Amino acid sequence: MTDQETKKEEAKAPDEELNKLRKELESIQKERDELFGRLQRVSADYANFQKRVPKQVNDSVTYEKEKILRSLLPILDNMDHLLKAHSAKSADAMVQGVEIIYGHMLDILKSHGVEQMHALGEPFDPSRHEAAMRRTEPGQPPDVVLEEVQKGYRISDRVLRPTRVVVSQAPAPRPSQPQDKEPKAETSEEGQDGQ
Repeated sequence: MTDQETKKEEAKAPDEELNKLRKELESIQKERDELFGRLQRVSADYANFQKRVPKQVNDSVTYEKEKILRSLLPILDNMDHLLKAHSAKSADAMVQGVEIIYGHMLDILKSHGVEQMHALGEPFDPSRHEAAMRRTEPGQPPDVVLEEVQKGYRISDRVLRPTRVVVSQAPAPRPSQPQDKEPKAETSEEGQDGQ
C-alpha cells in the first residue's frame, strides 16, 4: 500500500465514524421527540381527567340525593292524606295511619341499606351506643343496655347514628360501718417528770 492509499483510508475512517454518530444522534432526537409527544398527551389527558372527575362526583352525589328524596315523597303524600283525614273522629284511624307511615319509612330506609340497631340487653359498646343515663338495676350485671331512649341506625357496617341508651351500673358499695373504738388515753408526761 502506498502512502496515499493509507491516507485515504485514514480519512474514510473518521467520515464513517462521523456518519455513524450522526445517525445515532438522529435516532436519539427522534426518540426524544416521540417521548416528549407522549408526555404532552399524558399531561393533556391528566388535565382533562382533573376537570372531569369533580363534575362526575357532583353528578353522582346529585343523582343519589335525588333518588333518596324521591323515595321519601310517598311518605309526605301519606302524611298529607292523614292530615286531611283528621276530620275522622276515630283516634284509632289516626294511630293506624301513623303506624303505616312509620312502617313505610322503615321500608324506604331499608331499601337504601339503612337498618335499625337493636341494643336492649346487649353489653354497652361505645362504638354503637351513646349512654344517655346510668341506672342501678337489681339483678343486672354492670354495663348492659337496660333501655333504648332513641333508636340507632347503621348503613352497611358504618354507624349512621348511635343508639341512645340507659346503661346498668354496679350498685354503689355501702359505706362500711366504723367500729366504735375508744381513743387511747394519752398519759401525761408532766406526772412522770416528778413535778
